[in-house]
Amino acid sequence: MKQVIITGDDFGLAVPVNEAIVEAHRRGILTSASLMVGGAAAPDAVERARRLPSLRVGLHLVLVEGRPVLPPGQVPSLVDGKGEFSTHLVRAGFNFFFRPQARRQLEAETRAQFEAFRQTGLPLDHVNTHNHMHLHPQVLRLIIKVGREYGVRAVRLPFEPPMLAWRATHKRLGQKLAFALFLYPWLTLMRTKLRRAGIRTNDRVFGIAESGRMTADLVLEFLKLLPHGITEIYFHPATRSCPEIARHMGDYKHADEYHALIAPESRGALARAGAVLIAFSDLEHVGQTRP
Repeated sequence: MKQVIITGDDFGLAVPVNEAIVEAHRRGILTSASLMVGGAAAPDAVERARRLPSLRVGLHLVLVEGRPVLPPGQVPSLVDGKGEFSTHLVRAGFNFFFRPQARRQLEAETRAQFEAFRQTGLPLDHVNTHNHMHLHPQVLRLIIKVGREYGVRAVRLPFEPPMLAWRATHKRLGQKLAFALFLYPWLTLMRTKLRRAGIRTNDRVFGIAESGRMTADLVLEFLKLLPHGITEIYFHPATRSCPEIARHMGDYKHADEYHALIAPESRGALARAGAVLIAFSDLEHVGQTRP
């Protein structure tokens, strides 16, 4: 069986993102959204989601390239002088690994974001992280540890099959293979730990190498290649640009991704593929595909 989860990330970043996600669910193929609980438009996103219970919402845990939910003075090892998380992912990763104080603050911030999500009253569909930081063992450990207290049942596995991604795009095969080889041990560790914790995952994801460029034509190519199992395809849609979006992801084609989600051709391609649209909370079993 081919099961497909269509996710909109950064729900709560800005009102145009919220508008696009809601309309892509109402009019298109989007099934779920990942909420940035500390986003400037998070209250607007929550209110929209409460009015649309068929939209499944998960937590988009932000630990880099954003602002903490806790006051910056409570997480000084995680933020800069402006009270913002690091934009240097490798540097942040070393910080999480080697500084006990940073790890304690990381747990406090992770817990605060889970608690903020619980306060919304929305059912927790899934968890993922900004920039896939849960590939980091310390972040994954905290998601499992803290998430157990908050009812986490599903987590995104950020494994994009390099050959399938290349067949869809015909771009950067060497880069895709090298990236997959680099991530293989981390993905294997992630899958093993999530399975042992009884947490469900997708088998694969599309949208990593082409993040911000998931246009209608590209989505059709991915859907033609859709394998059996559980595939997540994620997007960063918005109805229009605004300063908050431009500050975080100025070069993304947000409107093009939104139109890909509502295009009749996308729904037709899903039907031709024999795929069933689901959300993470529809999963009955932990996936068995190996990265």
